This record gives sequence, C-alpha cells and structure tokens, in this order.
Amino acid sequence: MTDTRMRRGRAALAFSFLVQGVAFALLVTRIPAIQDRYGISDALLPAFLAAVPVLAGVGSVVTEWVVRRVAPSLVLRWAQPVVLLALLAVGVGQGMIQVALALAVFGLAVGALDASMNMLGVSLQRAYGRSIMLGFHAAYSLGGIAGASLAWLGAHGGWALGVSYAPVVGVLLPLALLGSRWYVDAAAGPVGETGGTGSGRGVAFAVLLPFCLVMSFAYIGDSTVSNWSAKYLQDVLGSSEQTATVPYNVYMVMTLLGRTLGDLGVRRFGAAAVVRAGAVLAAAGFGLVAG
Repeated sequence: MTDTRMRRGRAALAFSFLVQGVAFALLVTRIPAIQDRYGISDALLPAFLAAVPVLAGVGSVVTEWVVRRVAPSLVLRWAQPVVLLALLAVGVGQGMIQVALALAVFGLAVGALDASMNMLGVSLQRAYGRSIMLGFHAAYSLGGIAGASLAWLGAHGGWALGVSYAPVVGVLLPLALLGSRWYVDAAAGPVGETGGTGSGRGVAFAVLLPFCLVMSFAYIGDSTVSNWSAKYLQDVLGSSEQTATVPYNVYMVMTLLGRTLGDLGVRRFGAAAVVRAGAVLAAAGFGLVAG
C-alpha cells in the first residue's frame, strides 16, 4: 500500500467520523424540539431514546456478519448516506409512526456505520504501525461541535427541524459519497498486532472484566450527556431551547481535547496508562456532577 493511498484513506475516514459527529449532535441536541413536533409524551420519550442505541447494537452485530462477505468500506460507503437521510426524515416526518421508523433506521445505520468506521480505523492503524485511532474520534468530536453549534443556530432562529436539517444533509451527503472513493481496506497485520495469543486461545473473561466495566460506565455516562442534557436543561432547569444545546457542545470540546492528546499519550505512556488516567478523570467528573 502506497503512502499516498494511506494518507488519502486516513483523511477520508476522518471526514466520515466528522460527518457522523455532525449528524448525531443535530439529533440529540434537538430532542426537546423533536418531542414537541411529534407530541411524544415524557413517559414514551425514554423508549424512543433507548431504541436508538439498542438498534445500533443490532446494526453493529449484523455488520460483523456482513463484513465476512463484503469489505467494511462498502458498508461504510452506504451506511453514512442512510444515517443522513434518516436524520432528515426525523426533521420532516408528519406523525409518530414516521419518526419511530426514522429513528429505527437511524439506529440500525449508526450501528453499521460505527462498526465499519472503526474496523477501517483499526486496519489503518495497523498499517501505520502507531496509534492514530483517537485522531479519528477527535474528528468525530469536531463534528459534534459543529453539529451542536448548528443546532444552537436553528433553535435561536426558531427554525423548523426540517429547515435546520435539510441544508446540512444537502451539503454533507454528496461530500461523504465523494470521500468514500478513498476509503482503504488495509490488510490485517500479524496475530501479535491484533491482540491474539501465541497459543491461539482467547483471553480469559476475568482479565477483560475490569475493562468491560470501564467501557460500560463510560458508555452510560456518554449516553446520558448525549441524550438527556438538552431535555434536562430545558425541562428541569428552565433554560431556553438554544441554551439547552450548549452542554453537549462543551462536552464535545472537552472530548476533542482529550482525543487530540490521546494518541500522543498512547505513544508515550502506553494504552493502559491512558485508560487508567481517563477512568480516574471520568470518575472525578461523575463525582463532581453528583455532588
């Protein structure tokens, strides 16, 4: 694989992460507006919000099966447009059934998108021979900042959801399709690079359990901020609709900072040290909020 092809593949994949950050931020920061548009009750809202990550999990599992037959780049090439079109459908739907279907498609496509993006990222990281994955996630945070800022602009201007979403989808959809031309399905590295063991046996679950717990709590925290921050500020703290988009933006700014520095930390101190430091910092943040 040539250096030019790798650089193009890395840039194209980073743009895909950025686009996904924009789309997801536009959805979660306008949850109060989505609820008002479709008359979703407070009792029913958690079911709608929970359905997206559950279906995303289904989409990820299905993608693991699909990529045994087709390249991850092909899955990503078509999953990203589906996510953007589903976002637009959320903004222009006319009833409860339409928004439910749009969110279901969004969740499934996001799962396929996340799985295929990260597969390509890991394969490129192997090809580069150094940590670059957090740089891709930094691009996602940058997209989240852009998406939350656009959501603030839409809320401040009192724009309808469709009016807010349509120009963004109209710009990002063709750019994402254009960028997909340069995705790279890098060849897998040696067994030792992928975390395999010399004996071919799997890693004991007891060894993985602490890491799984860290990931579980991190996911709960991330989902809480993403899905409920706007709703909490507007309904509980009485903020305006535009102010309710700000916490997610701040959250994305801080994740951008952590992810931008993360690859450097992994290269210098090792992945384990970065995970430990991140876990301690996240726990301190939870404690601060709880206090």
